[in-house]
Amino acid sequence: MASPNGGDDFESSLLSFEKLDRASPDLWPEQLPGVAEFAASCQNPITNSPPKWMAELETGDIEMLKELGSLTTANLMEKVKGLQNLAYQLGLEESREMTRGKFLNILERPKK
Repeated sequence: MASPNGGDDFESSLLSFEKLDRASPDLWPEQLPGVAEFAASCQNPITNSPPKWMAELETGDIEMLKELGSLTTANLMEKVKGLQNLAYQLGLEESREMTRGKFLNILERPKK
C-alpha cells in the first residue's frame, strides 16, 4: 500500500543489507572484564554445598538474615533508621567517655 507522499520509498531507503560476521576478532576485539569468569561459574552444576560466604555464618547470623529478608521495605527502612540512631548515640557516648578520660588523665602514656 503506497502512501501519497512516497512513504514506501522512504522506508525502503532505511533498510540495510550489510551482514555482520560476529566471529570476526576485528568487530568484537575484547569482552567485558570478568564476563568469561562469571559465565563459567554459572555453567557449573548446582551442588548442595553452601557458598563460601555462608560457611562462616553461625546459626544466629542465618536467623538474622532470614528475619531481615522477610521484612517489608518500610520495616527494613525503620530498622536502618534505628541502627543509624543507635550508631549516633554510641558516638555521643564514646565522645563523653573520651572527654572524661582526658580530664582524669587516664589516657596519657606513662613517662619513661
